[in-house]
Amino acid sequence: MEQAQIEEHAGGAGWTADPGSVGLSAEKLQRISPTIQKFIDEEKIAGALTIVARRGRVVHFEAYGMRHREAHALMQKDTIFRIYSMTKPVVAVAAMMLFEEGSLSLHAPVSDYLPELGGLRVAVDPDAEELVLVDSIRDMSVFDLFRHTSGLPGSSRYLGEKFPIEVLYRDAGLQRLSECNLQEVVERLGTVPLLYQPGTRWHYSIAADVLARLIEVISGLAFDKFLAERIFQPLHMKDTGFYVPPEKIDRFSRLYGPARDGGLETIVAAEGGSGNISETSFVTQPKFLSGGGGLVSTAADFMRFCLMLTGGGFLDGVRLLKAETVEMMTRNQLPEALLPIDRKPEGRGFGLGFAVRVRKIDANPSPVGEYEWYGGAGTEFWISPRDDLAVVILSQQLPMQQLGKALRPVIYAAIKEENRQ
Repeated sequence: MEQAQIEEHAGGAGWTADPGSVGLSAEKLQRISPTIQKFIDEEKIAGALTIVARRGRVVHFEAYGMRHREAHALMQKDTIFRIYSMTKPVVAVAAMMLFEEGSLSLHAPVSDYLPELGGLRVAVDPDAEELVLVDSIRDMSVFDLFRHTSGLPGSSRYLGEKFPIEVLYRDAGLQRLSECNLQEVVERLGTVPLLYQPGTRWHYSIAADVLARLIEVISGLAFDKFLAERIFQPLHMKDTGFYVPPEKIDRFSRLYGPARDGGLETIVAAEGGSGNISETSFVTQPKFLSGGGGLVSTAADFMRFCLMLTGGGFLDGVRLLKAETVEMMTRNQLPEALLPIDRKPEGRGFGLGFAVRVRKIDANPSPVGEYEWYGGAGTEFWISPRDDLAVVILSQQLPMQQLGKALRPVIYAAIKEENRQ
């Protein structure tokens, strides 16, 4: 792609570079395109965007396939995506801004800020046929929320009908959070038991929604307003928010899934949870400002967020966090007994809002220290501090195709050995 085209969509002049100038092989980066095209040809995805930056400069930004197949609309570099759980790192940054300001204590009980979550009962064994509850040894801490050791239920497991504890969760309305504001979400959580004693297990949970409510209570601002004023506007993330306004709706990607007769079809409706999908999802202002999965964004916007992180909390004259805070967030914060976390890919721990690679796996080129996360409908990002590398990959389908698994070997192979740190 011509440099001027990259600059037009990736933030303007001075934000881009030639791959060779930052120690990357332009020829090897060209292998990204056929890798993505194979997924499109096999009708696993309709389209995608890939964007790669090193040393604070974008060196690759490409669009592939279709944003809306039925309308024959090509994927464009300003396409807007549902990023779902990639919302969680944004929430973590927002909360850590309050920590730096001294208004949020990481090791304080959450109940100091949200009394509804104090003194909760705990399941002895959430998988047991008979539910037995005991007192909690301690209240969950703010630190527990960041690293998913709070004991709160997950965004999918334990929100079904298999275990007795799920009856309590269902009766409390935890499968209908889209009808709640954040205060009401916390109130519902305060009526049900925890899955385990805080700090004793890692379980991917809806803790980011509790963090979002903490931000509201401490800042005095609605969660969406806090993010807009404190993160999106300073970083010029102009297309990131909780819904797509009417004037941008033609840029919103369709969401696809497997068709019964093969190929792909548009997903128009599904039920349940914080990531519910319907004909109005993400196109009107939601009541539930989900910290766990509520944002839409673009490749350029989210790359700006990533470059703020690689810049130690600083981008384009704006500092959101101190460098030491970013370093704390992006290193493993789990004790050895809880490693690795029980989500693929293997070999990862968890920091404050990010999964962090703690063990090298031979078949995976990711270095120890790489941190990242995913969105359930086909979005993902990763950052390698060792290589000063940031990658964002966006597509839209359920179940997600983890394009990063195919692209990691390609992108890491593009780093010239003499330029490796």
